[in-house]
Amino acid sequence: MRAGRTGPAAWTGRPTEEPDVRNVAIIEAPSVLGLRPTGVEDLASALLDAGLAEALGAEPAGRVEPPPYDPERDPDTGVLNPGGIAAYSATLADTVGGVLDEGRFPLVFGGDCSVLLGNLLALRRRDRHGLLFLDGHTDFYQPSAEPAGEVASMELALATGRGPRVLADLEGRGPLVRDEDVVALGFRDAEESAAYGMQPLPDALHAMELDTVRALGAAESARRAVGLLAGDGAGAGYWVHLDVDVLDDAVMPAVDYRQPDGLTWQELETVLRTALSGGGAVGLDVAIFNPRLDPDGTITRRLADCLARAFDGGE
Repeated sequence: MRAGRTGPAAWTGRPTEEPDVRNVAIIEAPSVLGLRPTGVEDLASALLDAGLAEALGAEPAGRVEPPPYDPERDPDTGVLNPGGIAAYSATLADTVGGVLDEGRFPLVFGGDCSVLLGNLLALRRRDRHGLLFLDGHTDFYQPSAEPAGEVASMELALATGRGPRVLADLEGRGPLVRDEDVVALGFRDAEESAAYGMQPLPDALHAMELDTVRALGAAESARRAVGLLAGDGAGAGYWVHLDVDVLDDAVMPAVDYRQPDGLTWQELETVLRTALSGGGAVGLDVAIFNPRLDPDGTITRRLADCLARAFDGGE
């Protein structure tokens, strides 16, 4: 049974209730404004058709439709669709905020990684929060270096207040998350991306690249990440961002920018289960999976199973 296509819920401004990971509300956010319309806009439909909502006992909380896509880079900022992404982020934040107001746990299905901005904006309207950033890339480009002007390659930089003001200072609330309140876990592109001009991650941001995760083990890495996010400062909880290209290319080839190596399914499940079981997670988004690159649906079903098992461990 597919989630309904209702309109976005308005943010009421009420204090956030404690989100219940056992009471999941699914928000469809099929935006490709920060990438290209290549298929990631079908992510939500694919996971819902695979039965993930039923497996989680989740309720629909609306579908946030993006404005029209403009394939031309904005001459002032150097990025694609800056105004559209800013407007979409505010609307998505309203919907996420409505779910949080009800004490439910928002599970946001993108779309590309630019949906992270709307999710974090919903939290920033309330309090200081942290971010567990699970991504095969660090996504810390600036427009001058990003080859195509895709916000999906720079959302972590924008979320921490770096980049064009229209996106780095949404509603005058930038940064959406502080450097010291972020743990980037599982990335493996640092040297390659630096060669193309991506900024290095700031010293205050907690970086746990793939080699570190392998050295510590997925369970210990996740425990340390959660410990950092639960420390002083961002005590209101943390958002979990999952770009599926954090997975090994051998098991997750259905992404637009492929690179060798990555987490195994079991490692990802362990990290997610740990992140969701400690009581600190306030929401999760899934981005970048391209069902058009999974014609028989095998990877879709495996991803749905991984997410369902991770949430089951969070009860």
